[in-house]
Amino acid sequence: MRVQSAGVLLYRIRNGELEVLLVHPGGPFWSRKDEGAWSIPKGMFEEDEGALEAAKRELMEETGFAVDGDFMYLGAIRQPSRKMLHIWALKFDLDASRARSNKFTMEWPPKSGMMKEFPEIDRAEWFDLATARKKIQRGQTGFIDRLLLRRAEEISPSPNQV
Repeated sequence: MRVQSAGVLLYRIRNGELEVLLVHPGGPFWSRKDEGAWSIPKGMFEEDEGALEAAKRELMEETGFAVDGDFMYLGAIRQPSRKMLHIWALKFDLDASRARSNKFTMEWPPKSGMMKEFPEIDRAEWFDLATARKKIQRGQTGFIDRLLLRRAEEISPSPNQV
């Protein structure tokens, strides 16, 4: 069985500019990493769970936000980890500072025998597209490009309208 993940790329228009919501992973390994560390809220799903339902569930688990609306499928991109990542985009504005994620437990410091709890994500922020391309994990940049292309298709007149 191949490993698959699904997520939701929230976007909004702020001062005429397209912005996307990204999350920063929590825990000690990510605490000092910024560029190339941020992600679209996402997570793995089983074959008996629908991908869009999993994407919504993961957004809720990682941010605390339950959203609904007209989801736009941006397709799937194989990640450097070989995992297939399916992403939907949704135009939805929210206060990123209110994001609250679930937690995980790990031994910390390593080999200490002590277990410590960390948030799955430690923050969420809105970024313009140029900044998002620098912040997002390498395997996910294609989804920003796909969102921009789909948004351009939405606002560009078709040849029949000209």
